[in-house]
Amino acid sequence: MSNGAFTGISATRCLSLIQRRKENYQDPSLTFKVDIGFCLPKPSRTDKLKEQLEFRQRKQDRTVEKLSRSHKLLVPLDDVKEEWLKSIAPHQIKTVAEHYGIFKHLFGDAYFYPQVMLDIYYKQDEDLYMKVHRGNVVKPSEAAAAPDISYKADPTSLWTLVLTNPDGHFSRGDSEYVHWFVGNIPGSDISKGDVIWNYLKPFPPRGTGFHRFVFVLYKQEKLLDYSSLKKEQPCLQLSERTFRTQDFYRERQDVLTPAGLAFFQSDWDPTLTHFYHNTLNVKEPVFEYDFPPPYIRPQKWFPLRQPFNLYMDKYRDEKQIAKEFLLRKLKKVHPFRKPDPPLKYPNAVPFDNSKVSSWLRVEIKKARLGWGRINDY
Repeated sequence: MSNGAFTGISATRCLSLIQRRKENYQDPSLTFKVDIGFCLPKPSRTDKLKEQLEFRQRKQDRTVEKLSRSHKLLVPLDDVKEEWLKSIAPHQIKTVAEHYGIFKHLFGDAYFYPQVMLDIYYKQDEDLYMKVHRGNVVKPSEAAAAPDISYKADPTSLWTLVLTNPDGHFSRGDSEYVHWFVGNIPGSDISKGDVIWNYLKPFPPRGTGFHRFVFVLYKQEKLLDYSSLKKEQPCLQLSERTFRTQDFYRERQDVLTPAGLAFFQSDWDPTLTHFYHNTLNVKEPVFEYDFPPPYIRPQKWFPLRQPFNLYMDKYRDEKQIAKEFLLRKLKKVHPFRKPDPPLKYPNAVPFDNSKVSSWLRVEIKKARLGWGRINDY
């Protein structure tokens, strides 16, 4: 990838507020949003009055206040979640999806309120699961196998489930890679659906940051024929996984209605090197910016308010610094044992010695997070 170097002052423009408004103006008659989902149920006036009455009664209950102040009030979380799902969950999920650009990059000017809640779990160990919420981070190693998915549905109804990545196509910027496609699902039993594309783990290339992986659940009006899309299993040719959600829905908008939505983010991890070479049978792509050499100010005899270790590293031999980091890394390498797995939440792990100096504490945090040159050796 080429570097985005600044070309000079002439590249900037100072626009007035009126000029910026004219430049960003969009005709409402051409750019209006379309709701393609199910209509939201409107609560009756009786239900609203009943809810207000219950709220006033709880507010006047002094026993609840006393328990809360003494930290003895027990809140049933299952009841809270059930109430959230019935009330404002579709609105909040839609707002989060718009923040992440899900609707814009999948459906263009269309959107929907997710009214069928998806419970998606990636199994890690016997008793450990990684849940997919709305934008949480799930590593490729944690999403190696197809997840367990459940939702509430009539056993006689039919559904289609699609998992797609709008950020990862190598050759076409307006397309996606479909990672999973199951159609004609009876009720919520995904195992009895027609597998159009088998499950493929996330494979975001190194250097491209976080990718979005979106689960969309569609309600079918009738049994659908997906034979034109179906691929031979296992489908490991990425060219055969090119997909566009907008085109797929546009062709079937009379018989499909999006009803459920969940998504997560994922970025590169070391397991993808083996996946690219041995599963996809392709060279692993690596992206990086070609930055110009940084400007280094002339050295001072006694610099004030400068971290001494970072300041001195600027003027040392780069080969010597690289050698030190390489030797430091080799001390942790064993010829017959796998390296220790990286910490899931590095900043949540306490330091062994509470008397670690501030500059050394920063260096340890960088090593844990893989920041700086320590990540290259």
